[in-house]
Amino acid sequence: MPEPTHLVHLTLRTRLTKNPERESFVPKLSAYQRFLLPLAAVSILFVMTAVSGAPTALAQSSTPSKPADAQQSDTEKSDQTLKVNVNVVGVFLNVKDKHGALIPNQTKDDFEVFEDGKPQTIKYFTAESNLPLTLGILIDTSGSQLRVLDMEKEVGGAFLRQVLTDKDEAFVMDFDVQSELVQDYTRDVHRLQSALNKVKIQSGVVSGGSGIPGLGQGPVPVHNAPGTVLYDAVYLSAHDMLAKEVGRKAMILLTDGEDEGSRLKIKDAIEAAQKADAIVYVLLCADRGGYYSMGMSYSGEGAMHTLTEPTGGRVINVGNKFDKLKEAFDQIAAELRSQYNIGYTSTNTVLDGSYRKLQVKSKQNYKIQTRAGYYAMAHSEQQ
Repeated sequence: MPEPTHLVHLTLRTRLTKNPERESFVPKLSAYQRFLLPLAAVSILFVMTAVSGAPTALAQSSTPSKPADAQQSDTEKSDQTLKVNVNVVGVFLNVKDKHGALIPNQTKDDFEVFEDGKPQTIKYFTAESNLPLTLGILIDTSGSQLRVLDMEKEVGGAFLRQVLTDKDEAFVMDFDVQSELVQDYTRDVHRLQSALNKVKIQSGVVSGGSGIPGLGQGPVPVHNAPGTVLYDAVYLSAHDMLAKEVGRKAMILLTDGEDEGSRLKIKDAIEAAQKADAIVYVLLCADRGGYYSMGMSYSGEGAMHTLTEPTGGRVINVGNKFDKLKEAFDQIAAELRSQYNIGYTSTNTVLDGSYRKLQVKSKQNYKIQTRAGYYAMAHSEQQ
């Protein structure tokens, strides 16, 4: 998908560029890179052996040395061979029973993988409970969230303290009439909590009227102005932030699921998340009774299922209940720390950017929660 030219990228209360604190850390290795390293070593040895026709040590003693430019040419050819032939598809997934409980201790032989309906050979399998996590917290600050915002700040901060380790990073965005990056990537939970505390309901409201759904009299959103650019926020989180990272990636939206005023469509948000290999969770904070009592229809939940499920995420309905929100965050924490990682080299070697449908099946008929597909781009295009 070409980048939309009409979309304004993130405006920052901090800044979009990487914080200085990040640059001193050792870069994280994705599952792709961890799988690729041994393959690269074997492939390079193979290429060297094939070129020399003998083991490397013997070749060095019996073959005249090549000029530097010729050696460079060979290296470039080897790099090209690796880029073409080593195309690992990594798939993160959760396994659940019929009651939704996570299933541990699965092995490679418990799964089957299909790409566009064709069986694939699983070559790599790990239980990635400790792989570094990159996380985005996206908070809806439109008028309809007035009653739940303080709850979201408190429970969201507790979640970050629970789930983040010294290997992980997170950022905070809010969205209403526009999307803003409140806190760039950091491993400092105190900074993240401070960022959560800063977010507030949009100021584009007027007094009087019949009130925000479920809130009675009080401030109401300005109806002739876009109020909740949810799809734009997901796109920006995926494209401007998560796509540049490696390893496990997820975003969690705290919202009622109602989009109003986004320049992009839901399909654009889904595609951006899939290209970033990011899981999307939605914690649905909505007072439906308030909508209905005001004679307004509520349609947020259906759209949020459409948004999350293709990425391997899901919707958790918490309403305006503190305990339900805490339980939802606990469930997400457990899922992120209980993922399996399957890797395979696709039988379709053409890297043309096309969408490939994925299906992972459990031989024991457990439920598999994973992304619905991926875009077959060369690794360099994904950076």
